[in-house]
Amino acid sequence: MGYDRRGGSVFGAFLLGGMVGAVLGLLFSPRSGKENREMITDMAHKYMDEGKDLYETGRARVTEVYETGVSGATEKAEELRGKIDQARERLKEQVEHTSEIAREKVGQVVPAAKEQVAKAGDAAKQGIDTAQTKAAETLDLMGEKSKKAVDAAAGAAEDAVSKS
Repeated sequence: MGYDRRGGSVFGAFLLGGMVGAVLGLLFSPRSGKENREMITDMAHKYMDEGKDLYETGRARVTEVYETGVSGATEKAEELRGKIDQARERLKEQVEHTSEIAREKVGQVVPAAKEQVAKAGDAAKQGIDTAQTKAAETLDLMGEKSKKAVDAAAGAAEDAVSKS
């Protein structure tokens, strides 16, 4: 609706003008007061009946639209619940399927991993055994050389003592 400069609505002014015009039309009408009152009463009853009919029709239509909307919303909600349940089931099946595949893969990998760990343990044991053997050989060789050096030094000391 439009508004004039004073803040009143244009529609309100239009209605007020219509009422003033109707009152003036009745005052200056060529009919008698009784005829005008009867005519106004008849028109009032006629418009009142039309208003009631319009009201009932509108109310029935609004009620129908509301019930249709509620029914449609209920149907959509049920349809959506069904789709959510279907999606939930598909997701559950996919999770179960993926879990089964993961179990199978782990079952395949575990024996190979155990075998690799056993091989690594054997290799480490062999390395330790080899290192121990080499260390023992090195210590024996050093012991022999040390004994020869000590024997040579003792022999040289005995020679020095016997010459003196």
